[in-house]
Amino acid sequence: MPNAFNFAASPFDCLDAQQRQWVQEAVDIAYFREGETLLEPGIAPTHLFVLIKGFVQQYEAGGTEAVAGFGPDDTFDGRSLVAGQVSGRFVAAEESIAYQLPREVVNRLIAANATFGALLFSDLSNKLGAIAGRGGEHEMQSLALARVDAVGLRPPHFVDAALDVLSVVRLFQAERSTAVLVRDAPPAPGEPPRLGIFTANALQRAVLSGTPLERLPVGEVASYGLRAVKAGDPVGDALTTMVRHRIHRAVVLRDEHAGPQVEEGAVLGLVEALDLFSFLSNHSYLINRRIGEAQTLEELAPASAHIVRLVGLLHRGGTRVGQIAALVQALNARLFERAWQLIAPPELLARSCLIVMGSEGRGEQLLRTDQDNGLILADGYAPPDDLPALCDRFSQALADFGYPPCPGGIMLSRPAWRGSVSAFAERASDWLLRPDADKLMALAIFLDAHPVAGDPALLAAVRERVFRFAIDNEAMLSRFAAAVDAFADEGGWLQRLFGGAAAQEAAFDVKKQGIFPLVHGVRALALRAGLAETGTAARLEALAAAGLFERAFATDVIESLHFFMALRLKAGLAELDAGRPVSGKVDATRLTSLERDLLKDTLDIVKRFRRLIQSRFHLDQL
Repeated sequence: MPNAFNFAASPFDCLDAQQRQWVQEAVDIAYFREGETLLEPGIAPTHLFVLIKGFVQQYEAGGTEAVAGFGPDDTFDGRSLVAGQVSGRFVAAEESIAYQLPREVVNRLIAANATFGALLFSDLSNKLGAIAGRGGEHEMQSLALARVDAVGLRPPHFVDAALDVLSVVRLFQAERSTAVLVRDAPPAPGEPPRLGIFTANALQRAVLSGTPLERLPVGEVASYGLRAVKAGDPVGDALTTMVRHRIHRAVVLRDEHAGPQVEEGAVLGLVEALDLFSFLSNHSYLINRRIGEAQTLEELAPASAHIVRLVGLLHRGGTRVGQIAALVQALNARLFERAWQLIAPPELLARSCLIVMGSEGRGEQLLRTDQDNGLILADGYAPPDDLPALCDRFSQALADFGYPPCPGGIMLSRPAWRGSVSAFAERASDWLLRPDADKLMALAIFLDAHPVAGDPALLAAVRERVFRFAIDNEAMLSRFAAAVDAFADEGGWLQRLFGGAAAQEAAFDVKKQGIFPLVHGVRALALRAGLAETGTAARLEALAAAGLFERAFATDVIESLHFFMALRLKAGLAELDAGRPVSGKVDATRLTSLERDLLKDTLDIVKRFRRLIQSRFHLDQL
């Protein structure tokens, strides 16, 4: 009866005292020589293995290349045990010692502990779902995931648009409120009244109108086009909505309410930014405010460092990586927009569109990386003579903020990445009609473009022309999609990872091996379908909604992407803490047993996804 069983390793770290006792009473130790087979098809599995020493490799049935590897504290093969049959071959790559836990005890643990069962044999999304409910090191819940209605809503007060502003001010005083919702006339017969909002901050505008407040209808100074969130939305998403739209409060609707129209009967209350910040922390609010108040580039510079610190706080607090990325995109967009506003003259701002691309454009950026941006000008507009100098100044400002220049020159300071709508469209047609590796990569980067300042219709016009050229060009689409295999097992990385403990010393590039193939494959599918979405998750949702992608597999792909992003973020934050530059690499030897287990699952998703792309685009015929 071994007493040294490591209950800190996944999935045993979720067991209670009684369940641990069951393990200790039943577990045994087995020894395996190098080259000895532990499991193979045709053998009825009787035990769950937990390695103490050595290394075991898994091969597909009849295959000769390792598809997974297991080192000390790793558990295998729960799926075979539950299914009653072995799907692959497990061989000791070196002399190994392992705990053996009988199937009867494993079944007893599964029946008593759903999380243990999910971590042992479930698919990726169910594993991550089980983890989300756990505490400790792997806690993935946080205050940012709480429902908006858990914050404490402010009661809604409705007034008719004809009511005078002075009466509204008296209502503010009587109800200790700072906002009312204003009922205006219905936009069309039979439709509900249009709702607007009048706040204490808008009182200044009412006073400056010159009309006595007792004769000024509140409807004339109310703001319409309300921004709303649902009661069940995560607090983090509500915060991102406020930052993105630069508002201080949002209307909270019932979860069952459908449609874009905000109707009085669906309103539960109002939530203010200060309510959310008191529930979370006030870092996001302070960053957003400092960006908006900055009058010089020097005053703007500290905001970038604050964003990085916020990312670290949110990650260590358990906020999901998708929510962090959405908030970072919103804050970075405000930062870039404000920098451009401080540099460009008003007419240039109005007749151009500043775009960001790559992971920044997709909303999947976490820590600062190379600049990827451009500038689209309206056709027929003659920009100022000093446009090159203005663009150089912007690129330098971002470099000063900590965003390094792009090694490939994808910046508006380079002539190739600034120009009119027609010039960009002509350049894009060249990427499509005379493609090579560089041009296809430029197309990939541009497809992720997101507007951050100026007129977004200019970007939409270029994008429409790109889709018009691309959708009917199957040969070009296939060449474009083929980049999904650009880094497939580059340098024998998979063999190093699964080749034994001594072979795992080198760090691996999780972007090349995990993030890029998923992002680019989804990008290729979205291009073929002519989808306007830029984020990988949004593209997958649109593909699934159109029946072009299996919804369950879409969930696995996005969960895998977020897992890779989280691994990269964790490694990057550790490098920053140690005073080193962010390399983008992850050291496999520093992964926890749970992370290694999830890495095997996510790499399997990447392999399946590559096969899907190869089949959809007939890459074997290239």
